[in-house]
Amino acid sequence: MADFYELLGVSRDADSDTLKRAYRNLARKYHPDVNKEPGAEDRFKEIGRAYEVLGDPQKRARYDQFGEAGLGGSAGMPDMGDMGGFADLFETFFSGFGGSPSSGTRTQRRGPQQGDDLRYDLTIEFKQAVFGQESEIKIPHLETCDVCKGSGSKVGSGPTACKTCGGAGQVRRATRTPFGSFTQVSECPSCNGSGQVITNPCTSCGGQGVKQVRKKLRINIPAGVDTGTRLRVSGEGNAGVRGGPSGDLYVFLKVKNHSKLKRDGININSEINISYLQAILGDSIEIETVDGLTNLSIPNGTQPNAVLVLDGKGIPKLGNPVARGNHCILVNVTLPSKLSENERNLLEKLAISYSSKGLQNHHHKSGLFTRLFNQND
Repeated sequence: MADFYELLGVSRDADSDTLKRAYRNLARKYHPDVNKEPGAEDRFKEIGRAYEVLGDPQKRARYDQFGEAGLGGSAGMPDMGDMGGFADLFETFFSGFGGSPSSGTRTQRRGPQQGDDLRYDLTIEFKQAVFGQESEIKIPHLETCDVCKGSGSKVGSGPTACKTCGGAGQVRRATRTPFGSFTQVSECPSCNGSGQVITNPCTSCGGQGVKQVRKKLRINIPAGVDTGTRLRVSGEGNAGVRGGPSGDLYVFLKVKNHSKLKRDGININSEINISYLQAILGDSIEIETVDGLTNLSIPNGTQPNAVLVLDGKGIPKLGNPVARGNHCILVNVTLPSKLSENERNLLEKLAISYSSKGLQNHHHKSGLFTRLFNQND
């Protein structure tokens, strides 16, 4: 994505007048009614999109912090059906092109606007992520004022037509140049383009129509989520303006690490330490799993670094909790650094038994066990 500041050719600390001048110069240069070069129309659209964001202080703040991803889809171009801002732009720069004055009038009113989307970061426990859970959160967001019902006016009163623009929502200024008569159209500074002003503001919301509250929400965390999973809660963002719909709430999850269990996709990995006798003879031990303590059977003759698998004891698949991964256990075999006299005798008898079967002679086998189990003697 092209950087909006680079598109307009301004620095990131440019003021509103600098942005406006840069936009006007580029828009005149690339307007499709003037510039017929290939790609000029696309360039014109990009410039308009950049100025729509950077020319709005709130959108510019979100763009500076999060980039284009932080605009929540609100940085789209005007509707091509009624030519929206393109008609204004053409009228602003090219009215009277060739010397004929502009004769058209156009009223632009701000209708209902959707509220902003909100983000909430939630940290959950490892097992909450595995099996899912309902969780309660508190979020600060804007809600429609319950006193004025979002109008911003005191009960019994309402907005009146703006005297500055006569209710048009915009003001115009005609300028004669050697190239003809240009009409500059800009948003009315008194009513911010709405065409109406509130003369008796609601005391509950200060005339804003919305007010900030902290709201408790219970959200459902599905089984199998992981760090980075994003949950969308429809309609729980900021309230819309002038009757517009509310935005959405996006909950970003972060899962705490488990002290013994490690996640690998939908599988779980862990390790156990067993003695050489357990490895040789086999055993049954209790281990920790996401389902609680479970008996694990260790086959006789288990080798060091062997991996034992508990089928279906891993993470449920997100969206299909019936399907689960596996729990894989890495086996570490611990060898003793010292032996008692009795243990040494028993092992040497075992070595003699192997020797009698022709595996290797007693003296060599006895020396092998001595080196293997009596390293620190």
